Amino acid sequence: MLGSPISHSLSPALHRAAYRALGLDWSYQAFDVDEQRLPGFVGSLDGSWVGLSLTMPLKEAVLNLASDITWTAEVTTSANTLLLPTRQAHNTDVDGIVTALQRAGFAQPTGFEATVLGSGATARSAIAACQRLGATQIHLLARRPEASSAAIETAERSGVTMRVHPFDRAAALDVPLVIATVPAGAADALAPRIPAAPEWLLDVVYAPWPSVMADAWRARGGTIVSGLEMLLAQAERQVELMTGMPAPSDAMRAALRPTHA
Repeated sequence: MLGSPISHSLSPALHRAAYRALGLDWSYQAFDVDEQRLPGFVGSLDGSWVGLSLTMPLKEAVLNLASDITWTAEVTTSANTLLLPTRQAHNTDVDGIVTALQRAGFAQPTGFEATVLGSGATARSAIAACQRLGATQIHLLARRPEASSAAIETAERSGVTMRVHPFDRAAALDVPLVIATVPAGAADALAPRIPAAPEWLLDVVYAPWPSVMADAWRARGGTIVSGLEMLLAQAERQVELMTGMPAPSDAMRAALRPTHA
């Protein structure tokens, strides 16, 4: 696992539990690596390495080191997985969002509207996930609308219509699905302004949980999905890519309980 900072990551617990359950004598370590050190780190790896998980700020930088970029990673200009030695880049965050929502029971006819809070790498994954779930129109609430160009490009490549709004446009929360991709606390001000009858909210925040936004959403009768479910699902997909075996979901979920507590 590469990123900076990295000490907070729950990925080691998930992957180690998976390898134990699969009977693999593999190791999974966390390394504090920034964008400047990434090329040298990857170049130093020998043939015993199967793959890398990557978090911020490396999700864009790793694309420069990939020989093969999957469609989802290309559309989102973001990858959280690099398979070695093929140097194939994947974005399993999209899989994580889709799977987390579907497991919770989310289903809508194709053509629904969705809203994404934020405009960074995770927001781009959320846009692609909304398209996969059947959304055709997306509202983007951006804290800095002028920095939304990459998100707009993701929407265009995904074939969905997107409108960018100021972050305080609470009317955009009145849609079948809202995905919050902003850091803990960033959406707190929207909590008193959620619709009277909200539908679905996936908040990528999982500590603290529930977030202020999620707590208010649930109090009004809406359905909330934790970022922990997304984290689990994206890690399952990484395990499958790296091992070629079905992910042991139960063992991975069990590993999260004591770690998250």
